[in-house]
Amino acid sequence: MKPPTGPEEARLPASDIRAFASSCTMHGLGHVFGPGAPPARRGLWAAAVLLALATFLYQVAGRVRYYGEFHHETALEERESRRLTFPAVTLCNVNPLRRSRLTPNDLHWAGPALLGLEPAEHAAYLRALGRPPAPPGFMPSPTFDVARLYARAGHALEDMLLDCRYRGWPCGPENFTTIFTRMGQCYTFNSGADGAELLSTPKGGMGNGLEVMLDVQQEEYLPVWRDVEETPFEVGVRVQIHTQEEPPLIDQLGFGAAPGYQTFVSCQKQQLSFLPPPWGDCSSVSLDPDFEPEAPGPLGTPSPGLSPPYSLVGCRLACQSRYVARKCGCRMVHMPGSAPVCSPQQYKDCAHPALDALLRKDACHCPNPCASTRYAKELSMVRMPSRAAARYLARKHNRSEAYIAENVLVLDIFFEALNYETVEQKKAYEMSELLGDIGGQMGLFIGASLLTILEILDYLCEVFWDRVLGRRFWNRKRPQRPSSANLLQEGPGSHRTQVPHLSPGPRPPTPCSAVAKTLSASHRTCYLVTRL
Repeated sequence: MKPPTGPEEARLPASDIRAFASSCTMHGLGHVFGPGAPPARRGLWAAAVLLALATFLYQVAGRVRYYGEFHHETALEERESRRLTFPAVTLCNVNPLRRSRLTPNDLHWAGPALLGLEPAEHAAYLRALGRPPAPPGFMPSPTFDVARLYARAGHALEDMLLDCRYRGWPCGPENFTTIFTRMGQCYTFNSGADGAELLSTPKGGMGNGLEVMLDVQQEEYLPVWRDVEETPFEVGVRVQIHTQEEPPLIDQLGFGAAPGYQTFVSCQKQQLSFLPPPWGDCSSVSLDPDFEPEAPGPLGTPSPGLSPPYSLVGCRLACQSRYVARKCGCRMVHMPGSAPVCSPQQYKDCAHPALDALLRKDACHCPNPCASTRYAKELSMVRMPSRAAARYLARKHNRSEAYIAENVLVLDIFFEALNYETVEQKKAYEMSELLGDIGGQMGLFIGASLLTILEILDYLCEVFWDRVLGRRFWNRKRPQRPSSANLLQEGPGSHRTQVPHLSPGPRPPTPCSAVAKTLSASHRTCYLVTRL
């Protein structure tokens, strides 16, 4: 039997595969299911279509697998700016406490924890300080505050700062903010604290930044009594250049400046941008430093709150503060949070051991910030003062030339240029690229598009409606066919039409069909009986 052609083909139902293949935009289907083609040709076209479809699916699976690996790439770019915000500069004297400010009460409370002194050594240590021994009947204070000790006995900026200039304009201690670090009391220039306006510079090079002359006050350094972890052997200041949003970690990230030298620090700004999961591991949610007993969790898991912007150093300090507060019920003086500051005895018995154990375990999980700024530095030094300048500085500051050579240093910090670098992580494979690759492979191998997928879905809906829902609906709704044994149907009335007995003999000619009518008293119904 020949396949239907012409009008018969046009009357094929929409669920017929031949009708779908003749109108589908996917290449090759018309040659596989179309009418009139020899079986060998159909087989070759079917093999070609299946091979192209398999190649397309293989390519799509590879692209989807590559997208699921979430690769990223790093782009380095150099940009120019008309004006740059000057960074925050934190200064700490290497010596945490001045010998002239220590009292017998300080040694009683802080001697074992901060200086490694035993009670029996207090008198000898006072003699080494040039101080008289404790008077008879000395009674220590009932309480002791470590923060007040550092504030009272630490080096005062008013005594250390001999000269200060920013871009040629004079500055002073009022331009610095006091901050506590693990090195004691330190001072930050251009911190932006309390809403202060941040300083900026429109030029690079020397003379367009911060220049300070400092007296390290070496005669105030504590004598080295015993080699403990916090014992300083050097002289000078520690300096850290950082952003205003990032707290200083000067004991680990600071560089040193020695007396007798002028240190030049050339800076270059770098802006870093990292991707969040799953492409990277950065975070932008700050860690709350306060320990919450009712909701304990991982020490390094950031939690939203009223906290400063997220930074790597801030996360570490908050993690350490939370751990020490959980173990000891207090925090060290340089740690953030609202927990009370540990007493010297708590420092010795709990805080220092707990912090050392935390650092050994590396239990703080602090990912990189999604956006951060750092400053690359180049340092150079020259001896100062010269012989001619030493005499002048000695007269100006009422000191000897030897004191100037052993205690005075100059620090000059400036931008090398106003250009800055950006290091940005970018997604190596975007969703738009994935869709473009899938569309290109689809058009290359099977000649299809997104509308072709809609055509296939429409055809499946037609098949489902015609083959499943349509058949059930037709079987439920159509009337029951008459039995082949009855040629006449009985009407709703009581009258019947009798069918005469058909004999095998000859019968009179009758028309091709006969019509029997029966009229009832209550209904007028017409029945049509077709004789086969």
